[in-house]
Formats: sequence, C-alpha cells, structure tokens
Amino acid sequence: MKTYLVGGSVRDELLGLPVKDHDYVVVGSTPEEMTGLGYRPVGKDFPVFLHPQTHEQYALARTERKVSRGYKGFEVFASPEVSLQEDLARRDLTINAIAKDQDGNIIDPFNGVADLEAGILRHISPAFSEDPVRILRTARFGARFSFRISPETLALMNDMVHSGEVDALVPERVWQEISRGLMEDNPSRMFYMLRECSALARIMPEVDVLFGVPQPAHVHPEIDTGLHIMLAIDYAAARNHSLPVRFATLTHDLGKGTTPPEEWPRHIGHEARSIELIEGLCERIRAPKEVRQLALLVARFHSNIHRAAELKPSTIANILQTVDAYRKPDRFNEFLQACACDFHGRPGYAEKTYMPSERLTQAFVAANSVNAGKIAAESTAKHDGATRLADVIHTNVRKARIARIKADLLVLNNMNPIESRENH
Repeated sequence: MKTYLVGGSVRDELLGLPVKDHDYVVVGSTPEEMTGLGYRPVGKDFPVFLHPQTHEQYALARTERKVSRGYKGFEVFASPEVSLQEDLARRDLTINAIAKDQDGNIIDPFNGVADLEAGILRHISPAFSEDPVRILRTARFGARFSFRISPETLALMNDMVHSGEVDALVPERVWQEISRGLMEDNPSRMFYMLRECSALARIMPEVDVLFGVPQPAHVHPEIDTGLHIMLAIDYAAARNHSLPVRFATLTHDLGKGTTPPEEWPRHIGHEARSIELIEGLCERIRAPKEVRQLALLVARFHSNIHRAAELKPSTIANILQTVDAYRKPDRFNEFLQACACDFHGRPGYAEKTYMPSERLTQAFVAANSVNAGKIAAESTAKHDGATRLADVIHTNVRKARIARIKADLLVLNNMNPIESRENH
C-alpha cells in the first residue's frame, strides 16, 4: 500500500499558489483494508475514503472505460493491481496528472511540469474526448491560470462539439463549471475559449450570439456586444463581486442578441427580451434561485438605473419597491454593483465614477428612513372604513418615501447631464 499526493494540490504547489485541499491516491490497497484502518467510505461511483484524523480524501487507484455517452457513462475498475501511472492516465490534462510521493519526489509521467512552466493546457490521451465536462474544465483552467490550449487539444475539443458529445452534458455540471469559471480572476478567458472550440454556441447560445452584434458607438466605444459583456465580467472579477453579480453582468444584455439586424445598432426593448432569455437559460442550466432573481432584476432595470439623474422620485420609489430593497438591502447593493459593471465594461470607463450608484443609494437611505410603523399606526387611527386599510397604509407610506427621496436628492440634482447620458 503506497500513498501519493495528486492532482490540483501538486499542481498549485508547483505554481506557488495556496493549496486548499489535498487529494491522495492509494495504490495496492482494497476497500476492506481501508475501512479496517479506520478510513470512512464516501464514494458513490468509485472507492473514495476520508482519513480518520485529517478527513482528507483518499481514493483507490482506478481505471475507467467509456460505456455510454455523457459525464456518467463510465465503468470504473479499482484494484490493488492498478498502478499510479494507470490512475494518472485517466485524468484530463497533463498539469493535473502530476503526483508526489511520501518522500516529496515528483512523479510526472506525462510531462505536466513542462506544460506548467510553458503555460499550456494539453490533454493526456484521446480518452479526453470521452468526457464532455473536460471541455468546460479546460476553459475554466484557462481562466484561472491564463494558460493557452495546445492546438491538438483545441482540435480534439472541436471534434467533441461537432460529434455531439458536448450535448450530453448534464445541467448541474454545466452550472458547476460555469459558476466556478465566473469566479476566476479573468472569467472572460473561459468564454473566449469555449467560443474557440464552438462549445459556447451549444452550451450558452444566448451569450455566444452577442459576439458581432453592434451597439451605438457614442455610448459603447467597444461597439461589439460580446466584447462589452466580457469587459464587464472581468471588471466584476477585478472588484471581487459575488457570483450573483457576475452572472447578472454576464446576462443583462442577452436581448440584444435577438434584435433584428435592420434595427442595429439600436436595441429598443432589449430589456424585456433579456428577461425571457435569462429565464430560459437559468432553467436549462439549473442556476440557483438567488442568482436568477438578481439577473432578472438587473436585466429589467439597468437602463433606467443608468438614467437615474432623469428619474422622478416616484419612479425611483417604484424601483426600490420592486427590487425589494427594504427587505433585502444586501441584494439591492448587488443590484447596483451589477449595473455599475455594465457601465464600466467599456474601454476607458474602468476609472470613471458611476453616479447612479450614489444617487440610488442616497434615495434608498432617504426612503428607508421613513417610519412605516408610525405611519401605519396613524393611518389605522384615522381609518374610516371607506377604503381597505392595507391600501391606505401602502399609499401613505409611499407618499412619505417619495417626499423624503425628493428632499434628499436635491443636493445631487447638479449631476452633469453629459455624465448621465454616458451612463446609458
């Protein structure tokens, strides 16, 4: 029985990056021997155990054989006779097939160390094409490390797309990899790589179609909608925004992909079309509820938020109510962050001030200072029964909030109108 440190922990250590989790491969053992030593079995599809003290994962060396299409279409064989090299050979990329023994010696049968040094993502064998998730993982590693894909691996990924293997991806794995890629430092690289192998058109066609769609040059110097989205999500990453903010930034302009070409570069009504597309996309890839909700709000209101200086206090009050700012102030802050990412996602705009955030934050603080409980009590005392009490309270609270917004925003009414137009 021999134990080796493998995979991402070895890779990240060689790159000088923090190592979060340690994964081990055990060669020459059996499930019975592992449990007898106190290891706790947790693997459903193959023998994986948790160390009795450290709770780190130890997997028995195994091989795989493709028996059907898709991510789960594998037959796993674990045996004391399976060697370390056989186990490493079933992995996706050379940089993930490096091991370290208990004496600290590096075992690198597929030259992964050289590829790490060269910044190359390279598949180990043609078996790479048996698992469509590897397309997503490779693109995600490209976003994480700013590595490039080897020509041979890119060609293999293209073949997987055109053969239909990528269509066997299950929604949960698509979301898992897309969400992890969005949280990398340069998430745009993942989407560019998915486009390069034609996978984005199959996985997220709503995003893929944005590339090549023009926008008005006077407000979008980058012109291309796809490029704008990539700049915006990289800005969100640079600001260390949350996953819901990054996804909302990615999807806020999906409706522009369905604008008839004869209407280009304008995109009248793209907000409503974006909502419909986001709902379909989120359903298809099983995006979590909180991610979906923020994306829908940003798609619906981002154009109005950009024109905050032109909005009436009553309109602002309606937006605050609709986005549920009073009950979910943290989400309202994320809502403004995503709108700001849309603004900053253009060349030369990263350092500009996004005035609508200040204006809407001021409006929210003002409206939230209204004592709704006191107004409800006063309305109840004066209620004559002619109108439903709940409606009376709602009307009076809304009036008070509008009045407070109007009073507090007077100090911001000198906003530069040119700045306001740029925000849109």
